[in-house]
Amino acid sequence: MIFQDASEFRASGFSPRVCIIGSGPAGISVALKLAAARVPCVILEAGSDEWTEESQDVYRGEVLGDHYFDLDVTRLRYFGGSSNHWAGWCRVLDSHDFEPKAYVEHTGWPIRRTDIEPFLDETRDVLGLAPFIPDRAVSDEFRWFEMRKSQPVRFREKFAEPLARSPLIALVLNTQVDELAGDGVAVTSAKIRSRGAPAGELAVPYVVVATGGLENSRLLLWSNERSGGGVVPHAAALGRYWMEHPMFEVGAGFVTDVDAMAFDHEGDAFFMPSVEAMAAREVLNFHVQVESMPYRGVKKFIADTACLAPETTEWVAGALGLRLQCSARLHMAWEQPPRAHNRVALSATERDAAGIPRIELHWKKDDLDRRTMLEGIRLFGESFARKDLGRVRISDWARDGGDWPEDMEIAGNHHMGGTRMGTDPSTSVVDGDCKVHGMANLYVAGSSVFATSGQCTPTTTITALALRLGDHLGRVAAAGPAKA
Repeated sequence: MIFQDASEFRASGFSPRVCIIGSGPAGISVALKLAAARVPCVILEAGSDEWTEESQDVYRGEVLGDHYFDLDVTRLRYFGGSSNHWAGWCRVLDSHDFEPKAYVEHTGWPIRRTDIEPFLDETRDVLGLAPFIPDRAVSDEFRWFEMRKSQPVRFREKFAEPLARSPLIALVLNTQVDELAGDGVAVTSAKIRSRGAPAGELAVPYVVVATGGLENSRLLLWSNERSGGGVVPHAAALGRYWMEHPMFEVGAGFVTDVDAMAFDHEGDAFFMPSVEAMAAREVLNFHVQVESMPYRGVKKFIADTACLAPETTEWVAGALGLRLQCSARLHMAWEQPPRAHNRVALSATERDAAGIPRIELHWKKDDLDRRTMLEGIRLFGESFARKDLGRVRISDWARDGGDWPEDMEIAGNHHMGGTRMGTDPSTSVVDGDCKVHGMANLYVAGSSVFATSGQCTPTTTITALALRLGDHLGRVAAAGPAKA
């Protein structure tokens, strides 16, 4: 069932057991699992079924620290959420991404990859994915992996009809939650606004916050402030440990063995380090994207390289015409260390049309970001040369510690952390079941629960975690009243 506002929903008499706030990939995935368990639920979507300037304006905010995207263009506020501009790149976090790194504080999850594996087949169905090609070692330090580029699934387009037909899922558009009320043990109600006007309160036995990797923190911070700590009773980590995937072009190279590189149909090949290689260099997880360039670019590249890397140029001269295949650009993306100072905060001065404080995002890369980038591309170049797959030249700015460029990719529009998962309430917000510490009926879905981010795009893992949460909550909500 789909309703255009709160009044239509109330007139229907539908009685949900679970309220899901947000209709993006996480929220819809939770709802699908609840419906499969015969648990009625309502999804509250602040936007309509299409983009509007008025709705998008709510996402404006300020970034303090490193150069970043405008916050109102890095995510979308309407039915389907940010899946409406998702590029479709897919990869699941690896097993080692869930494990702690002895040399990086606050790493490690309270769950393991095996906890989400039972939901990966469903995840592929939701995202329209074929099974991934197995990884393949290309050296002791690196393995090739598939970054699957699916036809991006727009959740609004794919699920509008199934939601409209469902007797167990009510999607209510144009209806936002201004704040949650709680007593420090459970959420007691949600104060809602529909079509821009106050629309009373909604009380549902269980609540799932699934508004996105920035807005989850914003809603909970504001609700906690308004309720005097009644929504997140252990709030030391709320909004903190926020992460992105920094992304930059860090060098160029020559490729001699295209078959070993296994370029995809777009001319890209992806490589990630082994656990042992990361530990030896004390860096975080990363990947190198080798983007092949046409052969006609090789001569210019040789000329540009000659005065800076004569040994490489000599090697190229010997390879040219024999087995040199192409030149390539090298891009890197990496996981950030979870740092408490990288955080989502509420603005003290700026508010949206509903009077709710806008986001103030504090984000800054640190020495471990720099080390991961530089040591990572050095390691790749060494391994690349040792296996005689080609040669690498690191960009001057990356090698010499120059300023972070502002004219490159910068980051992945991947918003992770802020309500991170863990066992210690002083450094996490939710437990291994995505339930807020100390609260009987409040859960969080989406990338804000990520304890660490790995090197890959988050949507596939977001969906798997949401399906796992929906499966868990389906059993809990069917069993009776919420218990702390």
